[in-house]
Amino acid sequence: MFKLRKLTLFVLLLFIMAFLAGCGGKDVTQPPPQEEEEDLSKYYPGPPPLPDFEVKTTLIINYHRYEGDYRPWDLWVWADGKDGKAYQFTELTDYGVRATIYFPEEYDRLGFIVRRGNWSAKDVDRDRFVDVVDGKAEIWLLQSDPNIYFSQDEVNKNPRIVSAYMDGKDEIIVSLTHQHKLTDGDNGFVIKGENKEYNVKKVEIVGSGSSGNVLKLTLEKELDITANYTIESPDYTGNYVIKRRVLDLPEFYYAGDDLGNTYTKNSTKFRVWAPTALNVKVRIYNTADAKEGKDYDMKKDVNGTWFLEIKGDLKNKYYTYIVDHGYIVNEAVDPYVRAVSLNSTKGMIVDLKETNPKGWDSLKKPEFKNYTDAIIYEMHVRDYSIYPQSGNKYKGKYLGLIEKGTTGPGGVKTGLDHLVELGITHIHLLPTYDFASIDDSRDDQYNWGYDPRLYNVPQGTYSTNAADGLTRIREYKEMVMGLNQAGIRVIKDVVYNHTYTVGDSPFDLIVPKYFYRTDDKGNYTNGSGCGNEIASERPMVRKFIVDSVKYWATEYKIDGFRFDLMALHDVDTMLAVQQALHQIDPSIIIYGEPWQAGGSPLPANLQFTKGKQRGTRIAVFNDHIRNAIKGDNDGATKGYAQGMVNQRDNVIKGIMGAIDDFAQEPTESIVYVTCHDNLTLWDKIEKSNPNDSVEDRIRMNLLSNAIVLTSQGVPFLHGGVEMMRTKYGDHNSYKSPDHINQIEWSRKHTYYEEFLYHQGLIRLRREHPAFRMPTAEMVRKHMEILDSPDGSIMFHLKDNANGDPWKDIVVIYNPNGHDITVNLPKGGTWDIVVKDKKAGVDTLETINGSSVKVPRISMMVLYQN
Repeated sequence: MFKLRKLTLFVLLLFIMAFLAGCGGKDVTQPPPQEEEEDLSKYYPGPPPLPDFEVKTTLIINYHRYEGDYRPWDLWVWADGKDGKAYQFTELTDYGVRATIYFPEEYDRLGFIVRRGNWSAKDVDRDRFVDVVDGKAEIWLLQSDPNIYFSQDEVNKNPRIVSAYMDGKDEIIVSLTHQHKLTDGDNGFVIKGENKEYNVKKVEIVGSGSSGNVLKLTLEKELDITANYTIESPDYTGNYVIKRRVLDLPEFYYAGDDLGNTYTKNSTKFRVWAPTALNVKVRIYNTADAKEGKDYDMKKDVNGTWFLEIKGDLKNKYYTYIVDHGYIVNEAVDPYVRAVSLNSTKGMIVDLKETNPKGWDSLKKPEFKNYTDAIIYEMHVRDYSIYPQSGNKYKGKYLGLIEKGTTGPGGVKTGLDHLVELGITHIHLLPTYDFASIDDSRDDQYNWGYDPRLYNVPQGTYSTNAADGLTRIREYKEMVMGLNQAGIRVIKDVVYNHTYTVGDSPFDLIVPKYFYRTDDKGNYTNGSGCGNEIASERPMVRKFIVDSVKYWATEYKIDGFRFDLMALHDVDTMLAVQQALHQIDPSIIIYGEPWQAGGSPLPANLQFTKGKQRGTRIAVFNDHIRNAIKGDNDGATKGYAQGMVNQRDNVIKGIMGAIDDFAQEPTESIVYVTCHDNLTLWDKIEKSNPNDSVEDRIRMNLLSNAIVLTSQGVPFLHGGVEMMRTKYGDHNSYKSPDHINQIEWSRKHTYYEEFLYHQGLIRLRREHPAFRMPTAEMVRKHMEILDSPDGSIMFHLKDNANGDPWKDIVVIYNPNGHDITVNLPKGGTWDIVVKDKKAGVDTLETINGSSVKVPRISMMVLYQN
């Protein structure tokens, strides 16, 4: 995506407003002086010394902040196609602060971001770039100003209006560079637009006090939402007014189902929601790499949408929207687009029927009724088959997941055959929508994909031909079909809580600032930890999320959705998602992370946190039992599986489906011990128990997921855990190379006994519904915790629980480094089906009596009829 700016007009308008504006008016409070004891020179000692390498590129950045608050701010700089790096300002100047950065490589273009701390904020939302001439570039930057200046004389440092947001038809929130002391009346502010002036009736400080730099202006008359406005003042350089929360009004909600493009052979219809645009065009390109296209004017239509129908067959043509905001003209890819060119620079018009594999319309889904019947296996498309000895032809691709007859080292089954052999019911795929962190034209890059660009398009690098939008779609459907035919349902990991970029994201290019949460100053908030967060509570944002999941559920026949950072979504949005999906298919499973990654302005009572899922048919990850079983995520803290019996009560809450914790029903608790985040289970136990033998650490691994697979709730396994997966201590491998992230199929051969143990437990759970009780009432009636020694846990599943063929089942967890003897709930003959490192449904041995010895660091399961 890229922008076409009306630079001449924009600069001229800024010049006019600067000319009209005064400086240092009586109501402008100048920046407070630095405290006398604060000597900034100690933080900015001067220019850096010349490095010991030959300097081939030098970048000098001068930066001015109005109130001199430089200390939290630094730079993030990168060359095209390369990772970025943090750099510090090191020199105080009469302008502000300066950073001088040396590179040993020759660059002709560098990107940069001015950021606060570790991405807690960005000064200017968009990525900016500077051309390097003859090995050197020097630029001047001004707080909150997106422009790049090439001399200090160009910069106007007078007080200015940083932002102005229309949050109601008669309400504007204004952010200033300086503290403003209130006076009577309009305080000098006036709104201009369409050759008219709109008077300000009232000015208030946002917050407390008689002065501040964020103001609320109430106007005498309501504004026309479709017009463009500026805000001016004799004391401040003016700015444009951007429509924000005013767009939440019912008149701007479009309920139709035709956003995006609608193709037929005779014509293609386009509809885009762009209520703040002055004009919108559709630009049609004949090819993906065409540099020029033909523009067609759209017509303003209902509820903030623009519409156009182009006659003729546009199949496999490409398109973008040209959106004129008055002060800027953006070229944007359609957020609702379903196919794209390489690296998503253009949308593609396709006939979706042509992407259906043979038999797609008659595809039958594997039988599935209750959430607790699921056994979820989390995987990354590339990880699963990229290993050199995986035996797969389609390494790292969608098709690699459905290859049959593949084998790895020692002849072990790989590919689809491994999943069938293991016996899981669902695979959870890490993000497979179009994400932005890797170049689709290359096959040597890696990322988990939690950086969304276009939500309704399959990721290109997992296709055999990323440049062909049809191939992406067709192969994704072939993957779903192949897995379903093998008895495995497909869950899609969705990340509707943030996007890869802001400012130049499709959302912002079309409707600036609307789709994201912002503070009163217009800064993007960062509840995601990724620099922004989607405002799901806004009507058209909620609609986009619901429309998107419906599209994946219908067009791709997705069987489940896992929501990343689900607490960043409001409760009403998640309920709308659940209702829409279960109207399509009641067996679709919905779950997510009931937390966020940073502070969010979304009120706590609206966040979909743990406990909010009660009675909603939405499940949440149970981090309580996760931490109880293994300890912390990445440190050396131990959990119950490593012998910390003080976690016994927390484990008991988890294995009972969390119904005495946060859940109304066991179907709401995702029971797990590890996932893609943090250390793998093997690496975690190696870190927490470095002095234990390998054999004991293996036992701890087995006990951990034995607890998961015998708990009430929904069991969730990190892919590869059945073969003691390692990432060699990498706790955050989101962009680490293949040799860290890949499933090493040689480990299945090495740890084949451990694989068989997991396989046996999965078979036990699938064949015995006593482990899958769907209601709290049933759990309370049929599950009883029994007394057992030394911090062990023993429970009794009684009276043919949930229609189980076994009348009585006893499960014992022994985390101790020694054997224990437990008293069974009754005497008689008992069949042992899980003992030591063997598991399944077949009798391993039979005992007569009322007690049994349980080996150290292991689980035992017995039954009696």
